[in-house]
Amino acid sequence: MSLYKGVLWVGLSLALGAVGGYWLAHKPVSVEAASKAQDERKALYWYDPMYPQQKFDKPGKSPFMDMKLVPRYADDAADTGAIQIDPRVTQNLGVRLATVTRGARASSVEASGLLAYNEREVAVIQARAPGFVERVYALAPGDVLKAGAPLADILVPEWAAAQEEFLALKRMGDAGLLAAARQRLRLTGMPAALIAEVERSGKVHVNQTLTTPIAGALQELNVRAGMTLAVGETLARVNGLSSVWLAVAVPESLAGSVQVGQTVEARLVMYPDVTLRGNVSAILPQTTADSRTVSVRVELPNPDGRLRPGLTAQVRMSNTDGQSVLWVPSEALIRTGKRVLVMLAEDGGRYRPVEVQAGSENAGRTVVLKGLEEGQKVVSSGQFLLDSDASLKGIGVQPLDNTGGQP
Repeated sequence: MSLYKGVLWVGLSLALGAVGGYWLAHKPVSVEAASKAQDERKALYWYDPMYPQQKFDKPGKSPFMDMKLVPRYADDAADTGAIQIDPRVTQNLGVRLATVTRGARASSVEASGLLAYNEREVAVIQARAPGFVERVYALAPGDVLKAGAPLADILVPEWAAAQEEFLALKRMGDAGLLAAARQRLRLTGMPAALIAEVERSGKVHVNQTLTTPIAGALQELNVRAGMTLAVGETLARVNGLSSVWLAVAVPESLAGSVQVGQTVEARLVMYPDVTLRGNVSAILPQTTADSRTVSVRVELPNPDGRLRPGLTAQVRMSNTDGQSVLWVPSEALIRTGKRVLVMLAEDGGRYRPVEVQAGSENAGRTVVLKGLEEGQKVVSSGQFLLDSDASLKGIGVQPLDNTGGQP
């Protein structure tokens, strides 16, 4: 019996030893051991995830938020200037890339304009001699006249004596005196055509029909039947219609790309299917303070006379100076108010925020003056999500001075 108890005791001891050995071999790591292993990792600095740009040299509580500072370890920051995202994740985020290309600089400005009279094509009809108005033709301001259209009949009494003297000298046959008398008629304000008629017919003509020298719209008519006229008095004003001015209000942010001689295409609201073409004739010096626009003058031909002052138009100004520049999609730019950034795509799914100097914009593309090189890839969609992730991870922006890309 005692032998049986001894054997049982030995077996139980062996079983307990085996269980103990297995437990020791597979004992889980304690919390203290895990903390010790984590402490052995080298912490570069501590930061608040809500303010990742602020770094601290020791752990503690955040001065900004009611939370503990988070360590950043050396093996977590192999590339502190870029973030790395799995390609499958970027596809789910809708990230699209665009290539930095080089091409000729082109500018295109779209603005609204208003047709106006060509102020260089104006005729003013004045009284050249004192007289009386005998007849006024049935006209009113706004009427469109042909060249030579009659306006009024004028009686000029003082022409009678000068014409009688001229005819008397003509009968005498003295060429020198006749030339002097003809000059005197000219100085009294007689038109050359009327002088020729007096010389041809040999009769005195003291009546003159005032006519418009050009075709156009009658702007003013200041003559009435029975009026007494004084020398130099303005009787009528006619504005030509062979060409018109298009006054374009260009925003001051785009006015720098407008040049004299630049090609212009205009579409009138009245004639939406007709494209008018002209050139910039002047960039006026004044700026409209209320709308912050610069007035640009475009001269348009008007051979058929259907362009009427007061009509509105949509204007497109295009210009290519031939200079080679770098282009990126305008949507790729992140404008913070203080600087302009792009998310530069690199190999291995890494993305780096880079500061750039942006130039003019045209047709959805923007010129990059500094910060990028031809052939580089930038994020054109989803860049704001990547920029936010980079900010949360405390990744700084690559400054503009450290880049060598020049157009």
